Amino acid sequence: MFKQYTLELAGRTLRVDIGRVAAQANGAALMHYGDTVVLSTATASKEPREGIDFFPLSVEYEEKMYAAGKIPGGFNKREGKASENAILTSRVIDRPMRPLFPKDYRNDVTLNNMVMSVDTECRPELLAMLGSAIATSISDIPFDGPCATTQIGLIDGEFVVNPTQAQWQEGDLQLTVASTKQKVIMIEAGANVVPEEKMIEAIYMAHDINQTIIAFIDKIVAEVGKEKHTYVSCAVPQEMFDEMKKIVTPEEMEVAVFTDDKQTREKNVDAITEKLKEAFAENEEWLAVLGEAVYQYEKKTVRKMILKDHKRPDGRAINQIRPLAAEVDIIPRVHGSAMFTRGQTQICDVVTLAPLSEAQKVDGLDENVTTKRYIHHYNFPSYSVGETKPSRGPGRREIGHGALAERALIPVLPSETEFPYAIRAVSETFESNGSTSMASTCASCMSLMAAGVPLKAMVAGISCGLVTGDTDDDYVVLTDIQGLEDFFGDMDFKVTGTTEGITAIQMDIKIHGLTRPIVEEAIRRTREARLFIMDTCMKPAIAEPRKTVGEYAPKIIQTQIDPAKIGEVVGQRGKVINAIIDECGVKIDITDDGFVSVCGVEQAGMDKAMKYIKTIVEDFKEGAIYEGKVVSIKEFGAFVEFAPGKEGLVHISKISNERVNMVEDVLTLGDQVKCKCMGKDKLGRLSFSIKDAQ
Repeated sequence: MFKQYTLELAGRTLRVDIGRVAAQANGAALMHYGDTVVLSTATASKEPREGIDFFPLSVEYEEKMYAAGKIPGGFNKREGKASENAILTSRVIDRPMRPLFPKDYRNDVTLNNMVMSVDTECRPELLAMLGSAIATSISDIPFDGPCATTQIGLIDGEFVVNPTQAQWQEGDLQLTVASTKQKVIMIEAGANVVPEEKMIEAIYMAHDINQTIIAFIDKIVAEVGKEKHTYVSCAVPQEMFDEMKKIVTPEEMEVAVFTDDKQTREKNVDAITEKLKEAFAENEEWLAVLGEAVYQYEKKTVRKMILKDHKRPDGRAINQIRPLAAEVDIIPRVHGSAMFTRGQTQICDVVTLAPLSEAQKVDGLDENVTTKRYIHHYNFPSYSVGETKPSRGPGRREIGHGALAERALIPVLPSETEFPYAIRAVSETFESNGSTSMASTCASCMSLMAAGVPLKAMVAGISCGLVTGDTDDDYVVLTDIQGLEDFFGDMDFKVTGTTEGITAIQMDIKIHGLTRPIVEEAIRRTREARLFIMDTCMKPAIAEPRKTVGEYAPKIIQTQIDPAKIGEVVGQRGKVINAIIDECGVKIDITDDGFVSVCGVEQAGMDKAMKYIKTIVEDFKEGAIYEGKVVSIKEFGAFVEFAPGKEGLVHISKISNERVNMVEDVLTLGDQVKCKCMGKDKLGRLSFSIKDAQ
């Protein structure tokens, strides 16, 4: 027997089956929303993992291709590594869940979400977010939940709660909000330049709906929830802190950490750590947690100074941005480049343009997303933070940061009709000390403009932080947080946008939620900051997109042809189009509606290819002059090719005003000749004349 619970949510029925499957997991919920089905499980190890100073939480979102009636592409017909969408979904689940586990908990926890069926009316990502919260809440794993998640779309100016797959892709807003009973705990958004007031309205609409879901989860927990298990606390002993303060006074720690140079601060803290190691040399138990203890001491020092004295480690005011610098064209020969520096955070972004045929193909569960025309990749090498480790390819953090910067720029990109290019932006992190994703947004915006991409507006991004006290009213919001303030603070609130509104938000916190005044102040602060960045830094470097693409970028010319003529341009097995490509040194894209793009570096080759295409699709006109190449010689005349696959006959009598006994006396294979179309002969065939074209 199993328990079944239902809730009417946004006009559809949410159904949760408890005890039906996966009985050996600590908690499991088989989630149904329409015909979308996701199995969410929560499991924990019995003992803490030794030798770590963090909570080992793993979140997985598994996209099974059978859920959408597909067999995986490629040679290996089995699901491989997680897709970008799966990784981003896992991160969105992780961010609101992680703060609700005990801070001194070190047992391994895995939240697994397996998508088993997809109904395009009900997004599986939302179901996985709800399923993770339910599975963890009913389990015996310590968890200060529940939390709930709602998604909001914006169609024709109206909010849509939990939009369909199509509405999510086509609307002007993609907002995901997670909440606890009292506060908002996570915000993720992509927006088509939505004003700040409208965004706040949407956030708190989602928050209100989340309260209904939390009440539903509470009902489930009350009936089937397990008693939470006890665990071994990994908290640093209070007596150790007391001894540390005797050896290193709070004043000494303040001097050590309050500097604007990251390397100097690290040296100071290393010296303090060595001093404490010597003092605790005989106490192995304390030595084992010394690193965490120093971290906590440093954290308490920084938080106290910010909260009580409004004093930041680098001496800035709470709303002050670090020194800014920007420049474009720092890398030769690439299609576009820019570098953006904010304090000790530095990003170099390089843009590459290509024909639309090189857009990324997407093989996923959402049938509305099959290609990506704009791709933003973010790289974070170890040297950017003064460390050494081998490169293993992008991790989840890198993929998440790249996706955020990508989402920030999409609303201001020109349409494919206006700018028929696939676009790749790569952000290389040269130096990191806080919010490289926002620096990537600024750098990529400038790089795109330098490449000649006609952006609709300039976009900038900035991150705000937070330090809270004992009450909801005791807090300080910090503009432009550096790494130390991110590590020791309570919030990382990233917002990108234009002068008119927001294009993306990513907010994650380490506490149990934010009050509305904090959210509103953070959004206001980020607007002030991004306008300042654009006016004082980005616009002086490059004020508007360049009118043309760069010297080394491919050029594209376009035309529209009758879709019925596409087959003639392509030819049997691609023979005609491949001949044009080979001869002219170009790339050619043709859409199903007859939109033709010719891409190349040399203008002469592009013009020649376009001339061929127009010749192929247009009917010969009597009296018009055409130029072609002699491709075949017969006794009765010569065949002239005006474009690959399109030929005409010049009868021997039409070759010259003089009598021609043999065609070979006048013409040879490969000769370029001009011919006049003489109309149809007695047999209804088009004939051409060289002598009448003179």
